[in-house]
Amino acid sequence: MSTVETPTRPAPAAKAAGGGRIVAIARLHLVNRWQVFAIPAMILLFILLVNIVIWWLIVRAVTDPADLADTREGLQYSGASFYIFVYAIVLGAQGVAYVFPYALGMSVTRRDFWLGSLLAFVALSAVYSAFITVLATVETATDGWGLGGRMFTVLYFGGEDAPWYQRFLLFFAAFLFCFLVGSVVATIYQRWRVNGMIVFFAALTLVVLGAVATITLSESWGLVGAWFVETGPGGLVAWSLVVTVLSAVVGYLLIRRSTPRG
Repeated sequence: MSTVETPTRPAPAAKAAGGGRIVAIARLHLVNRWQVFAIPAMILLFILLVNIVIWWLIVRAVTDPADLADTREGLQYSGASFYIFVYAIVLGAQGVAYVFPYALGMSVTRRDFWLGSLLAFVALSAVYSAFITVLATVETATDGWGLGGRMFTVLYFGGEDAPWYQRFLLFFAAFLFCFLVGSVVATIYQRWRVNGMIVFFAALTLVVLGAVATITLSESWGLVGAWFVETGPGGLVAWSLVVTVLSAVVGYLLIRRSTPRG
């Protein structure tokens, strides 16, 4: 799956100057509108339709009001909407992998490429967040599509009582995090190719394993859970911005020394 198409005429990035080159690079990331906008929206709506059918079957099967209340409570922890965030990671990685070689071929500087990519990721994060915020508003207004289901108003994103603007900001920060993480992984590949990816994922595995082992051996899982509860969705997203900014800086430093091959 590619997020870009090879233009049949000189890209505007080759003609523009200054800030115009940055905007032109951002536009290159959005050339394939079908892949960037239509496909994720259609898959997300298909997942919603499947969930509505499942919720309807559950409601039909549960006759005890107490059991139905417990079921509706459990639906607040649905992870059905996570697909779109994984898709954002893929788009971030593919945007660098496909657009970077083409942009350099059009005499675009690495600095302009990275700034244009960041602009595209910010724009996509805003569009995706607005789309999901609208769906979350409808979900709240219909009491979970009339079935008590929760896909866009789960507790991870403030629950059903969160105001729309808070929900939008949570979605926006989460999407930007995913785009930047995906893109910085792609810059590691551009800089060091397969060896860099092996070292990166090996180091990541060791860090995660070490953290899990430390928490388990110190019997601190209760404290970890309490921290997540006290921090809340807003606090967690705020912490994610640290990784987002770090990814933007590291990605730029790596892309400055990267040379596309093949």
